[in-house]
Amino acid sequence: MEMWFSEFHTPDVKLSIRMNKQLYSVESDYQRIDIFETPEFGRVLTLDGNVMLTERDEFIYDEMITHIPMAVHKEAKTILVIGAGDGGVVRELTRYDRVERIDLVEMDPAVVEACRAYLPSNASRMDDARVHIYFEHALKFIRRCENTYDLIIVDSSDPYGPSEGYFTREFYGNCFNALKEDGIMVNQQGSPFYQEDAEAMKRSHKRIASTFPISRVYQAHIPTYAAGYWLFGFASKKYHPIDDLDVEAWKALNLKTRYYTTRLHKGAFYLPAFLEEMLEEVER
Repeated sequence: MEMWFSEFHTPDVKLSIRMNKQLYSVESDYQRIDIFETPEFGRVLTLDGNVMLTERDEFIYDEMITHIPMAVHKEAKTILVIGAGDGGVVRELTRYDRVERIDLVEMDPAVVEACRAYLPSNASRMDDARVHIYFEHALKFIRRCENTYDLIIVDSSDPYGPSEGYFTREFYGNCFNALKEDGIMVNQQGSPFYQEDAEAMKRSHKRIASTFPISRVYQAHIPTYAAGYWLFGFASKKYHPIDDLDVEAWKALNLKTRYYTTRLHKGAFYLPAFLEEMLEEVER
């Protein structure tokens, strides 16, 4: 008998992935965590029935949320990562020798435990000496920080349930205060394709744009996410994501990537007409 995992993207659209077996399942204090083995996407992590990552395409998300800001802010050394308990963002950040400290704030210890056991390719650098893990709610953690970080990466799940607070005006304001005078914040902004997702994206962008002097949206194509089309937010106190990109400096680092390139970096900020119209509407 065939077994399938299905995630509804809308009431009328769902993504189904055939699975070989379920490797892990637990109901934590915050959410249900499942890990499946699949023939097409390798191991798949889901939270409350929603795909967070697959071994096949996680590199796209993790490279784009990490290398875009790191290529712009050449002096980013002290970094806060919110969510990302799987370890993929931490893995990418530790590839930079200049990074001195990474504070990872993950509210659910069970996510880290599961990924250490079943997704070691993601969690491989969680024990790096520069990484400090805090198991608490980032909304409380961030309120205690002021002028502390060069970069904040908000790798949360979608703006519903446990992660809803990471998409509020108050949270973005706290991130602004926690950044140094030339700091950058990046976050996942969901998909703009389906109506409910698009409305959530517009609310988030409006709040970020009213908080930071520089606010842009960029895109990536991730097969297992809604519509295969995903957005990220780039918010900064000083740096422009394209004008302040130093292509030669980043290339000199000799970091091998599978998705990110400096050419793609620029292109990711050139958006389709329907999305430009959405963003212009909320920015007005």
